Order: sequence, then structure tokens, then C-alpha cells
Amino acid sequence: MGHFGQRSQRKSIPKNPALLAAAAEHPGGSVAEIDPAYVDDPTGYVPPEAIRGAWLVDSSGKLTGEYQENPRHGTPQDDFTELTEPDHWLGWLGDDPAAAVRKGIEGSLRAQAADAVVEWVKILETPRFLTAGRQPSENDQFMLVTRAALAAPFALSVRTKQHGRSVLLGVFSWVAVNLSPPGVRKDRHWFDLGVELDWAGEQLQGRMYEIDGEHRTAEQ
Repeated sequence: MGHFGQRSQRKSIPKNPALLAAAAEHPGGSVAEIDPAYVDDPTGYVPPEAIRGAWLVDSSGKLTGEYQENPRHGTPQDDFTELTEPDHWLGWLGDDPAAAVRKGIEGSLRAQAADAVVEWVKILETPRFLTAGRQPSENDQFMLVTRAALAAPFALSVRTKQHGRSVLLGVFSWVAVNLSPPGVRKDRHWFDLGVELDWAGEQLQGRMYEIDGEHRTAEQ
């Protein structure tokens, strides 16, 4: 079986200096062929669908002529599996948490560039979740959720007229407070580029109580 779960085929070795140089750096491995229609910078994040296939490299760092096609090659698609698969309550995001988070990400980008068009979004790891609440009474076995938050690491492609296409990596955070009383809910988003998930996760509690404090002050 090949690199993409299928057998390799023989192809003429291309005379591509960059490909040959990459092969020399990966003896005994493989080098991917990236589709420039979907990725402008092959040294950055590359979605799986943007890989046309992989060339096998011999132990001396030269292409063998064996090529494995990627059956997933095509237009990159959204992937929110890491958000929706964990067994964590996301009811505060509505009936479609993936759509809600995507809309929040789009809103953050359009706040910076009104014509921003998000081509695809992929959640890269299980987000950090934070939920707080209170019991309606001492004998009640249920908890009313009053505050909730998440920090989701992402890769995405966005287009603007000024900058063209950009592939961005970072963490999108969403905090919501006062979830149980009707009509007083407050939400805020953070769009942090180039940060680690651990850092963003550590900010959630402080951000949550910062918003909660602002709301209580406004009520007084």
C-alpha cells in the first residue's frame, strides 16, 4: 500500500529544481506535490486536499519515479470535526456549532477587511472548553450554565481584493456570559494569529470574568 493508502505508479521524473532539492533533503522518504491552485506558499500550512500526490525518494535522496496519487486531491473543504466530535456540551452555540464558529471567524476577518471571503476553515485540534454555572437549588441535580467559552486552533484561507489569498494559522476564542437570564447574554470573540492553543486556553477564564465584570458594572 502507498502513502495515501493505494499502490504507487511509475511516472517520468520531472526536472523541477525545487522538487529535486526537496528529495535530496528527505532520503528514504517522500516529497509532496502541492497544487498551486489552492496554496501559494508550499512551506506554510497545506490542507490535505491541496496535495496532488507524493514522489517516493530513495536512500540517496533521489526520486525513484514512483508516484502515489492523493485520492482526496481537490478543492479544500471546511473541517470542524475536532470541534463537534468531543463529548462536550455546545448548546450555547445553537443548533449548528460549526456554522456558528465559522460565522464568528468570518465576522472577525470582515471587521478587518469588509470584502474578506473565507474559502475554507479547518479546526486543527480539540478546542479548549470552559463552562461555568450554578445550581437552581441545593437539592437540584441539574446545573444552569451561566458562562461558556472555547478556544479553537484553526487554519484557514481568506481572500481580499487588496491582499489576494492568505492562509492563516491561529486560535479563535469565543466567550459568552449571562447565558441563563433571558435577554442579557453577552458574547465576545478573539482572533489571535500565530499563538499556541495552550496560551489561548489559559486566557479563557480571565476573558470570561472580564466580560462578566463589564456586564455587572453596566447594570449598576
